[in-house]
Amino acid sequence: MTQPEPADEQCRRLDWYAIYTRHHHEKTVAEMLSNNGIEIFLPTYSAIHQWKDRKKAVIMPLFPGYVFLHGGLDRRLKVLSTPGVYSIVSVGMQPAAIPETEIEAIRKAATSDLRVEPYPFLRCGDRVRVKSGPLFGVEGILTRKKGSFRLILSAELLQKSIAVEVDASTVEPLAPLNSTVAISSSRPFSAIQFRERAALSETALD
Repeated sequence: MTQPEPADEQCRRLDWYAIYTRHHHEKTVAEMLSNNGIEIFLPTYSAIHQWKDRKKAVIMPLFPGYVFLHGGLDRRLKVLSTPGVYSIVSVGMQPAAIPETEIEAIRKAATSDLRVEPYPFLRCGDRVRVKSGPLFGVEGILTRKKGSFRLILSAELLQKSIAVEVDASTVEPLAPLNSTVAISSSRPFSAIQFRERAALSETALD
């Protein structure tokens, strides 16, 4: 007789989805869903806001207008009837699943002590893997802004990205840095090569 699958194993196999919310309602939606026993993920970052007479550190969502939902489609009506929720991001008429690898990469970045912030969606560039530190194993695109190196992590479904500061020496290439440049396979890529390559492709945000 087949044994029933453990509840924790079933939970791990649930897909992730994105909930589209009203502007500035991400935290409220996340709290209400969590209080109803629905697992959510709301990655945030700290930003400094300037008023006329003072500065204040505020916690902002890394993906404005979105809250990530783990499973929960069996309670779809409850999710959609939550105040502040517009819809579940879908393709056609079906909720679109987000790869677990994307969620875990974003979670590692958001819960680390590294500086992280929203970034314009980026698909092209030098793909690398972090080989040490709190982001070990995370894959993304290496770029540079104002002299610092950043690892770009994306939620492809949402066409949105975030950037987390990294040391170029902690990453390794997943593919040749440039198909038009011949690099000997007997010599590993160095941090210097990453710095030179990123400097050439430095974004207009500098």
